[in-house]
Amino acid sequence: MTAVPTITLNDGTSIPQLGFGVWQVPAEQAEEVVTHALQAGYRHIDTAAIYGNEDGVGAAIAKSGIPRDELYVTTKLWVSDFKAGSTHQALETSLQKLGLDAVDLYLIHWPSPADEKYLEAWKALEELQAKGLTRSIGVSNFLPEHLDRVAETGSVTPAINQVEIHPALQQREIQEANKKYGIATQAWSPLAQGAVFGDEPIVAAAEAHGVTPAQVIIRWHLQRGRILFPKSVTPARIEQNFDVFGFELTDAELDAIDALDRDERTGFHPAEFNPA
Repeated sequence: MTAVPTITLNDGTSIPQLGFGVWQVPAEQAEEVVTHALQAGYRHIDTAAIYGNEDGVGAAIAKSGIPRDELYVTTKLWVSDFKAGSTHQALETSLQKLGLDAVDLYLIHWPSPADEKYLEAWKALEELQAKGLTRSIGVSNFLPEHLDRVAETGSVTPAINQVEIHPALQQREIQEANKKYGIATQAWSPLAQGAVFGDEPIVAAAEAHGVTPAQVIIRWHLQRGRILFPKSVTPARIEQNFDVFGFELTDAELDAIDALDRDERTGFHPAEFNPA
């Protein structure tokens, strides 16, 4: 089986650089889809409470027979739970659905910055880590100013900041802020939901290497040092997205993809997204 590179986090733990995401995977399909991903070789699964599919992810893990220490599982705390002060219960519920004693990584899903309650949530995550219910703690969709506030008030530095990054939205200021604090950058929507597949540098690289545009973009993320977890429910694409270790992009190809940045989002802007 292909050995996926790992990234060592600032807390000394390591994470497989390439994982499998289950955002928008229907609950009734999650077990089957994750089972196929595990069979294809993925050992890093990213889910979230708000996705509504933790049960299916847990069922696939339980049936896989893969030793727990060979899997890396991430889930996330939704805004309503930290605003209600129920962060501890939220993780307990996620663990029950996943069938696990602990997750490898627990993230605050969005800062919802209007009232700064994410700072209280961060302190709760520190407590959960101290209890051994999660090996690592981190954040998602945090802007540099949110990271600064966590650094000012918290006692643990986030291990990861998971943000939307793809060729059309490269968020260089966030990546620099992550680097400043020793936080690993993890990309969600790493393929821009296919919106960049027709961009000339990506098409040219795909033709040059005899691979798909998705495989080119995954290689770009990997070679730029980011962690990512592409999502698909199609078996062939699940396998293709993992089959990215037989070629390397040239420096010129990487630079050409870097030049595609145009501040084009597929999701919400973290400064403006304040869900209940």
